[in-house]
Amino acid sequence: MSVKSVRYYIYLKDVLLLSVTAFGGPQAFLAMVLDIMVRKRAYISEEELWELNALCQVLPGPTSTQTISAIGYRIGGPNLAYLSLFVWILPATLLMISAAFLIDFLQENTPGALNFAKFIQPMAIGFIIYAAQKTIFKMVRTPEATMLMMFSAFISFFYNSPYVFPLLLVVGGVTTSLKFRSQPVEEGDKKLVISWSNFFLWAGVLVFAALLGALTKNQSVLLFENFYRNGSLIFGGGQVLVPYLYTEFVEFKKFLSSQEFLTGYGISQGIPGPTFSISSYVGALSMREYGIPGLLTGGFIAAAGIFLPGTFLIFFVIRFWDQLKKYRPVRAALEGINAVSCGMLIAAAYLLFEPLDNNLFNVMAIFGTYLLLQFSKLSSPVIIIIGVLAGIGYNWVF
Repeated sequence: MSVKSVRYYIYLKDVLLLSVTAFGGPQAFLAMVLDIMVRKRAYISEEELWELNALCQVLPGPTSTQTISAIGYRIGGPNLAYLSLFVWILPATLLMISAAFLIDFLQENTPGALNFAKFIQPMAIGFIIYAAQKTIFKMVRTPEATMLMMFSAFISFFYNSPYVFPLLLVVGGVTTSLKFRSQPVEEGDKKLVISWSNFFLWAGVLVFAALLGALTKNQSVLLFENFYRNGSLIFGGGQVLVPYLYTEFVEFKKFLSSQEFLTGYGISQGIPGPTFSISSYVGALSMREYGIPGLLTGGFIAAAGIFLPGTFLIFFVIRFWDQLKKYRPVRAALEGINAVSCGMLIAAAYLLFEPLDNNLFNVMAIFGTYLLLQFSKLSSPVIIIIGVLAGIGYNWVF
């Protein structure tokens, strides 16, 4: 085995280690990548890591997954990048498909069995409120951004169609790009040299899946197109994915109940790996009518659909990002896109609360989860475990 092959093998083993130990969201993930891949292995420099992560944050798709793929691309090109993507998402995908199996089995065989998630469902909203607060304080810093956030929240609440969200993102980006003169001028050659192959790959898959789905009406194809489209539009991380999935698969298509969705979201907060893995849970339950093969197919199709577009886009942009970021309208547009994403989060918190019983129990569970996240040092998995145990205890006593 060559030195290069050994290095690739060690890198994939490190990615697998991350996939089963990276609890706690993007901050914990970055800390582990910095420790293992920069300081211990020296795959890339610390400066390169921050630059790659910043690039991934301004692209649609799952930031942690794109960062892992981009590091693999820098080390060994596209083949290693795709392998690292597979290794990174597989454990979380399998866990969330297993969760879908469990929930479906309990629903079919033990009516009322989801009472064990009595605490988990309102707790999931507490997680969203906490994520919204963190995201808003980080991304909304100007009066224009605040107005866009409020406008987006209003529209998302009253017109919660999956087709409205992409339009809002475009409006937000165009609005703030118009004030590009407030951005500092970057020195250097601004001539762009672009290799379009990965862009055409991304766009080609999107158009082909949409056309094939429209022609065949095959549920597997339609499901892939749904998740691929969502993966192409999500800015702001896994928490921003929630309103998209809830609107499309609960409100619009009614493939899942609100109770099932909130239970799955709560479970996803307690497992390692990418937060976008909730897509596998939603995809699996969307095809439960086809039995075990349907659950498996739906889960893996959803994973492929949600993770592939961000990977194609990072491969496309990474080659000319240094030139692109010098364009002031591009940098200015990000402010509006981020503000709109924050507005969607606010709407999501309310829309997810709406189906729950409006009682003191649920309000206290939401508020208590937020306080634990904000003021305690307990990790998300520990908080979720506490919620599950509390739900089991409640059922046993009452």
